[in-house]
Amino acid sequence: MANFEAYQEYQRIDDYEEDSPPGEEDLLVHVPEGLKDSWHHIKNLDNFFTRIYHFHQKNGFACMMLSEFFELAQLLFVVTFTTFLVNCVEYDVLFANRAVNHTGPIQNPLDRNKVTLPDAILPTQECTARIQENSWIIFLLIMAAIFWIYRLVKVICNFLNYWEIRQFYIKALKIRMDELCNYTWQEVQDRLISLQREQQMCIHKKELTELDIYHRILRFKNYMVAMINKSLLPVHLQLPLLGNVVFLTQGLKYNFELILFWGPGSLFQNKWNLHPKYKRSGNRLELAQQLSRVILLMGLANLLLCPFILVWQVLYAFFSYTEVIRREPGSLGARRWSLYGRLYLRHFNELDHELHGRLGRGYKPTSKYMNSFTSPLLTVIAKNIAFFSGSVLAVLIVLTVYDEDVLTVQHILTAITVLGVTITIARSFIPDEHMAWCPEQLLQCVLAHIHYMPDHWRGNANKSETRDEVAQLFQYKAVFILEELLSPIVTPFILIFLLRNKSLEIIDFFRNFTVEVVGVGDICSFAQMDIRRHGNPTWLSEGQTEASVYQQAENGKTELSLMHFTIKNPRWQPPQESSVFISHLKEKVHHDAQAGPSTQLLLSEAPLCTSLQSNESGTGADNLLASVLAHPIITASGLQGRDHRLIPPSTAASAAASVLASLSTSQLAHTSRGRSHGLLPSSVHPETTMYHSERTIIDSMSNSDSRVRSNALQSEFASAEMSLHAIYMHELHQQSSHPPRTSGQWHNPVPMRDLHTHTGYQAHSGLSSSISVPTTVHLGGWQEVEEEEEDDQEINSGSTPKQGTGGSC
Repeated sequence: MANFEAYQEYQRIDDYEEDSPPGEEDLLVHVPEGLKDSWHHIKNLDNFFTRIYHFHQKNGFACMMLSEFFELAQLLFVVTFTTFLVNCVEYDVLFANRAVNHTGPIQNPLDRNKVTLPDAILPTQECTARIQENSWIIFLLIMAAIFWIYRLVKVICNFLNYWEIRQFYIKALKIRMDELCNYTWQEVQDRLISLQREQQMCIHKKELTELDIYHRILRFKNYMVAMINKSLLPVHLQLPLLGNVVFLTQGLKYNFELILFWGPGSLFQNKWNLHPKYKRSGNRLELAQQLSRVILLMGLANLLLCPFILVWQVLYAFFSYTEVIRREPGSLGARRWSLYGRLYLRHFNELDHELHGRLGRGYKPTSKYMNSFTSPLLTVIAKNIAFFSGSVLAVLIVLTVYDEDVLTVQHILTAITVLGVTITIARSFIPDEHMAWCPEQLLQCVLAHIHYMPDHWRGNANKSETRDEVAQLFQYKAVFILEELLSPIVTPFILIFLLRNKSLEIIDFFRNFTVEVVGVGDICSFAQMDIRRHGNPTWLSEGQTEASVYQQAENGKTELSLMHFTIKNPRWQPPQESSVFISHLKEKVHHDAQAGPSTQLLLSEAPLCTSLQSNESGTGADNLLASVLAHPIITASGLQGRDHRLIPPSTAASAAASVLASLSTSQLAHTSRGRSHGLLPSSVHPETTMYHSERTIIDSMSNSDSRVRSNALQSEFASAEMSLHAIYMHELHQQSSHPPRTSGQWHNPVPMRDLHTHTGYQAHSGLSSSISVPTTVHLGGWQEVEEEEEDDQEINSGSTPKQGTGGSC
């Protein structure tokens, strides 16, 4: 580390006040002497922890630097290649609009008029002269050169900073680079917490918690999630003919963050402290006017730079997507989670890899739900377009096979390409006639993964309005590209005419929802997941919250975020109010489980439930979720169980409670780190015969392979457990918000304040007790991948539910 002491970001600091939250300037911490290479007294812990996280997620130093190098190369290539195409190509010659006569010695006279590629390229002197004569091109090249030099300096700084992080992993965390991919973030985080006790990276508190690290990494992202949750940012636009449209692009999000967090005139005076004047209510009107002026200047700057940004967006999109569209025309009909969807669905204190993994698992169910809508009129038209285009294409293909000279006919390749693209697009509007769709059950399956769903979606899954709202979260890739291209034009107007009007609301938001945490600084109060301050009585926190409607998080985000963080970080000790909420939820689960079906019954129904949801290739965890969701339908239909007796009616809440109450607190037998997350299959219980066979296999594996296997199991179990909690909490929320009029299928909820502690189901954060699972059932694995990279599917469009021959639920 001595080689990089010049870099202030990681220097040991003599003046501790620079990283001190207000009121802690005089705090003294004893530091052991003789630790030359120790990482104590980190100046900027936000950047330090963020870089540690990115270093882990991007697979180490070599991968990160290689990616940044190629980003520089891409920028240089786009600029030079575009300049070459504009100024150095003779298109009249290339398109054979002007004859070329080769005067040199040519053996074949027929080749004398043949156009070659060098014939269409101008000489270097003529090309240079064209560039020098065009002042507009020179100006753009100068701007591009300045930006490229800026990026180069940034890459050099990142090289030095991440080399320091590499040394930190090797020397402090004792993780070699060739083993980095075998460690989960939770393991790296545990080592960081242990290292804090030894070397005092943070000088303001002796011990760090998991929540402290999350707060440092996600300080500004938690604010963004909260502002989206409270509908503060102007991303909903009312447009003629189109109605309500959600518009949030990378460029617009960048401007929001620049104005609010780290740009000139932003609300934060450094990375970790809100400026003191924004914490006082006396001058809120004056501060709102100042913010309004900053937004106006930023909007005008965007308007001035609009032509340059637009040109770059068009060029980058052209070079990035043209080849993909040519190779896979249907890729534009695939879907991806929108940027707005990622913020709307994100929990407080949810890291990027956790969000990507969760939305990745919800990709297929959401695609199936969106595919359950189609337009009969479009289907008829698409079938006929595909027929006529296919007929012409078949003839052209046969002719080219018979005689390849057909390819020399002018525009024949263009016709073949256009016909192929037309057929691909037309087929995307033709539904699968052999698939039975259940919109309500599919939407519930989507909820199990994305965890958030507006109340008015329930019971309206077959309506086009619900589908359109889901499409705002799960957009076509073609829509994403179009929005990014329009972003340079639209962003200035959103800033000037919409965001400025919310200046006073923004000032009030940051004053009311910013809290100071010892050793962390100023954070969004929603990120504390404080049930008392931000809980919602209709989300199981009745009698525990003092929040007004203004202070409550929408859609149960406080309660669901608390459960998600607790399950993902089982060693975290929640504060008193959060512990009370978790304990009451355990009691409620145990109470409802008594009236629910047995876990063995649910697992025995997995194949039928999976078939109902058209999930032929679902993993064990998916099948279990399908059983919980579809069990009410099976019981209501009067189907018999395996014992040939009618199954009594029950709800998805009671089914989920039954599984949750049966979760095991046993630790993975082959795992030496941490605690399991509850949903353990019988294969890891020592008392089962299957355990011995698997233990023999694990013993024969290397420690690294065993750890990877264990980590994958724990991640899968934690995700499945959180999905069950999301289903259960949404069901109880619906019962609380809309109590049933009869005592038929829905059970009257029992108020949590009337429950008493039960002996079972008393696990800490894993919310688990014991499970008795048939040994033949295994929960499959999943990968944390970008959702847009998972099996891009062709999406149907329209506004009415499918009425195909496959039937519907």
